[in-house]
Amino acid sequence: MDLGLRGKVALVTGSWRGTGAGIAEVLAREGCHVLVHGLEPGQNGAVLERLSKLGYQASGVCGDITHEAGSDELIEACREAAGFPEVLINNYGVAEAGDWTSTDSGDWIDLYQKNVLSGVRLVHAFAPAMRERKWGRIIFVGTIGSLRPAARMPHYYASKAVLPNICVSLAKELSGSGVTVNLVSPGIIATQEVRTSLEKRAEKKGWGNTWEAIQGAASRELFPNPTGRIAEIDEVASLVAFVAGEPASYINGTNLRVDGGAADSAL
Repeated sequence: MDLGLRGKVALVTGSWRGTGAGIAEVLAREGCHVLVHGLEPGQNGAVLERLSKLGYQASGVCGDITHEAGSDELIEACREAAGFPEVLINNYGVAEAGDWTSTDSGDWIDLYQKNVLSGVRLVHAFAPAMRERKWGRIIFVGTIGSLRPAARMPHYYASKAVLPNICVSLAKELSGSGVTVNLVSPGIIATQEVRTSLEKRAEKKGWGNTWEAIQGAASRELFPNPTGRIAEIDEVASLVAFVAGEPASYINGTNLRVDGGAADSAL
């Protein structure tokens, strides 16, 4: 399927590793000029090298989007590298340890800066140009935990719970402009960090030593879902690319779950 993305400029925040790197690669494969983001210089080097070897068009951009000055730095870097992006993937976000008794208000504010305002600032910068061009895609990457939070890390889940709300609000704000706004909410993803963590747990629990056995046990004991496994990065990245494409132009203001059926709610 041709997604109609050839020649589009796409910024993927937090794309120096993990899911963000996977999204950047899939968009580059579809013909986008991808802006690979790192918080600091050199952080995105490995991903840029990989995309270059594959023959894809990619440029590195940097800026610590957890605060205003770093966001301004990134916005200027995008302008210099390729002009303003037509596809904005607000992928950057963090999950930090905490609980209801030891996590203070400063920690809550810090995660709101990282998981919400990091994307909002870029919307402020890039959405007006998308509206003028009468075409654009804004996609936030969230988590199914925004709908089914755990008791632990309440500040993380609360910050992510904002995303479904702001995507609906922003879609209404950009109504009729040709710009769509959507949220992709994955469950657990088999990033390198997740694989390493589960492999260590598997040794202690006796789950086996193949990834198939490990993820099967993990999906039963830790992350129950009817599909019985853990998502691959490419599966999440491919959905993000589809939502960014022309065939998805009627998908707007939606929270799309990629969780193997883990969320037992239709909301």
